[in-house]
Order: sequence, then C-alpha cells, then structure tokens
Amino acid sequence: MPVDRLLPTREAEDLLALARDVADRELAPRVEEHERSESYPEGLFALLGETGLLGLPYPEEFGGGGQPYEVYLQVVEELAARWASVAVAVSVHTLAAFPLLEFGTGDQRARWAGDVLGGRAVGGYSLSESQAGSDAAALACRARRTPEGYRVNGTKAWITHGGKADFYALFARTGPGEDGVSCFFAPGRVDGLTFGRPEEKMGLHAVPTTAAFWDDALIGTDRLIGAEGQGLRIAFSALDSGRLGIAACATGLAQCALDTAVAYAKERTTFGRRIIDHQGLGFLLADMAAAVDTARATYLDAARRRDAGRPYGRQASVAKLVATDAAMKVTTDAVQVLGGYGYTRDYPVERYMREAKIMQIFEGTNQIQRLVIARQLAR
Repeated sequence: MPVDRLLPTREAEDLLALARDVADRELAPRVEEHERSESYPEGLFALLGETGLLGLPYPEEFGGGGQPYEVYLQVVEELAARWASVAVAVSVHTLAAFPLLEFGTGDQRARWAGDVLGGRAVGGYSLSESQAGSDAAALACRARRTPEGYRVNGTKAWITHGGKADFYALFARTGPGEDGVSCFFAPGRVDGLTFGRPEEKMGLHAVPTTAAFWDDALIGTDRLIGAEGQGLRIAFSALDSGRLGIAACATGLAQCALDTAVAYAKERTTFGRRIIDHQGLGFLLADMAAAVDTARATYLDAARRRDAGRPYGRQASVAKLVATDAAMKVTTDAVQVLGGYGYTRDYPVERYMREAKIMQIFEGTNQIQRLVIARQLAR
C-alpha cells in the first residue's frame, strides 16, 4: 500500500511519484526473474540514471538532483519496496560517489561527476578486506607512489557491483598507521585488476558481490581523492551517509513484507473469519507496522539533521541498527503470517527474510553500530 509521507516540497512529491512509477514499471516486473536466475539486470542502472534517480542528493551544478537527503532516502525506500538488490546497489553507488563529490577537486568533479550522477558510470565501494571489515584501520592493500602513478597491490573483499562497476571508491595504504590510508577514484577496468567469482549469497542475488585482486595495477596520480593519508576520514564520513541508505533499504523491504502479510491476512480465512480479524494475528501485524513506522522515523530524523548541517553520526548508527533489526523481525513475522506458504518460493516473503539478514551485517555490523553509539554516549 502507498505510504502516507510528509515531504518538504511539491517538487519532492513529484519526484517520489516518478520513483514509484519507475519502480512499478521497471523493477517490480523483473525482480523474480533476476533473483531466481541470479542474473544481472543489464541497462537498469543506466535507466535509473537517465531518470535522475542516481544523483539525487548531490548538487545540480555537477549533474545531481539537488535534493535533501530525507527526499533521496525516501526514493531509495520506494525502490527497495520493489527490489532490494537494486536499492542496495543504488545506495552503494551514492556511497561510492561521495568521496569524489565531497572531497574531490574542481577538476576531478568536472571530469567525472557528470557520468557518475547521470548513470553513465556505476560505482562500487572498495573498503573492506578479508581481515579488515569493521576494522578499517587494518587495511593491507597498498598503493605505492611511483614516477608514473600509483601501483596498487592487494586484495579487496565484499564489493557490491564487483566486476560490473565502472569505477570504485578504493581505499588503499600509502603509509603506516591509521593516517596511512588514502582514497582513489579507481577505474573499473585496468591492467592488473581482476575479480573473483561472485559470492554465493543467501539473498540479493541479482547484483554480484566479489573480491578484487590488484596486481601491480597502475592508477594515475590524478585519481587520488583528497590528500594522502586522508582516506579513513573520507571513508568514515561516507559511511555515516551510507548507513542511512541501508536503513532506507531495510525500511522499504520491511514495508513490502508488511504489505504482503496484510494482503494475505485479509484474504485467508479460518473458522469462518479472515485471519486478520483474529486478535493474535492482528496484534502481530500491528507490531510489524509499528516496527516499520519506527524504522522510517529514525532514518528521517538522522537525514533531517544531516540536511540541517548538524552532527548526525550517532543518529545514523541508530537508524541503521533500528531499521535493519526491524526488517529482520518484520520479514520473519511475514513468513509466520503466511504459514506453510510463507516457507515456499510461491510467495516472496521467504526471499524478503533472506534479503533482510545481510542488512544487519554490511555498512558496519549492528554490533559495530552499538559500539559507535556507546562510544558517543561515553564522550
């Protein structure tokens, strides 16, 4: 069912209506086919770029939509309510664009931002390594400066859009310690860069997640974003925004599971009554609805703080924690509402449940979110 939203402008209302139309027309009819066959939706992200949905929170002067973050996130939620894989990839693309748009030079933005925000270049975020996920300071992939540019050696892990992306926000070590990590706007194809086979994941099958192997690959010095040693600062500031994107994805997924469960409960009858009219099940659905509304409220609160230029790091962690835990609960309960049918692939709720699990893990596990929140409280 359509969500009753409070949007700041008429332009935002029109934009959300456009997003719903695109999602209903281009995403909803294709999701089952691609998720079951684990096939990539070629051309879809270019289409999203052409409609203006890939650069919403970035300035119009660079080809973006110039929209507040609270509007962008509600668009992501609408996409996730139709196809979680695509919405997550859109969030990751926005995350990958962040270093260029926020820390890049004027020349770098003039050269690359138009393609990035227009969907002609899709991005991936390459921070994690097999031994350095939540502990980003433990990165080992190295970029060594030479007269011809940076030579990159090492392995990166868990890259959404790995092997498909046109560029990567790459974080590699240029020196020792936490101040020795740098950020690069790395090309998606270059000699010495190869990718592992896509991970065999529990969910989100339509968009690949891979490892990347850098073997003395050459990156030009013009692709360094910010200064050498500024990489972790860039990465962590980007992740605050990225966590809000995942919170919106989780909320959209939970909303979709709730809608499916409610529709089923209105049609299914037992003992001569619709099952939604049985108090035990009605209360379960009410708790699901409360969880979805709470998730939405937390990410919107953080987004509005971001839009107002106020600190929002703790609120972003709260939103990611609350929304993804809610998605896991709501999708699990949706399976329960559908009973035996919920456990079959005849209905999509089993897929929603599988897709929800990873959202408690990536962009910083929910245990890490609790650590971030606790540390901020301790200050």
